[in-house]
Order: sequence, then C-alpha cells, then structure tokens
Amino acid sequence: MNYLLDTHTILWFLNGEKLSEKTTSLILAGTNFISVVSLWEVAIKMNIGKFTFEGGFSVFLRLVKENGFVVLPIKNEYMKYLFQLPLLHREPYDRLIISTAVIEELTLITKDENIQKYEISWIW
Repeated sequence: MNYLLDTHTILWFLNGEKLSEKTTSLILAGTNFISVVSLWEVAIKMNIGKFTFEGGFSVFLRLVKENGFVVLPIKNEYMKYLFQLPLLHREPYDRLIISTAVIEELTLITKDENIQKYEISWIW
C-alpha cells in the first residue's frame, strides 16, 4: 500500500519513538511518500527551536533519503484542492498535506485528530 506520512510521523519514525508496532510495520512494508512541505515545516521549526533532531537538519534529510521516502513536490492541483477545504484545521502545513493525500490518493499516516476530521483515508 502507498502511504503519505504526516510530519510528526516522519520525525517519530526516524527518531525511533512514539509509534505503535502497527504503524511502524505499515511504514516498513509500504511505499512511503512525504510532502516537501514536511521538509519545509521541519526546517522552520528546527530553526526556531520547536523541533529537535539528533544531528540536525542535514542528518534528517539524509535519513529521509536512506529510508527511501519519496518526496512529493507541491503541485497546482494540491493548491486548488486546499482552497476548497473546510476550515476544520487551520495549520497551513497540515492543510497542504491533506490536499496532497487526497489528490495523490494516498493513505495518510497521522495521529493528528484535526486531520482525521476530514474525509480522507488515514491510519494510525
């Protein structure tokens, strides 16, 4: 199965923390995508001290590549879909991740309860 990993899911997986056995197994068995917006979010939040990652952003990027995550660029279709999303979740990063999951027909792996309010395919 093909999955889109939410930003916290990527961080927790790469840090070896907080994921259930089920979630870890799904990630290890599937084809995994991440949005470039997650890379952007991590870079910004690491820069302002909200996230930390052992080894810094360069190590984070290296591990993304080594784990075979496919990074999806932002497409116009995502933006068009984002514009019509109801405002159940106001976090701009997450709204773009939701749009990406819908347009690319990917199951989103997320613990975010606000994302789970949308009519999308998600697992936790």
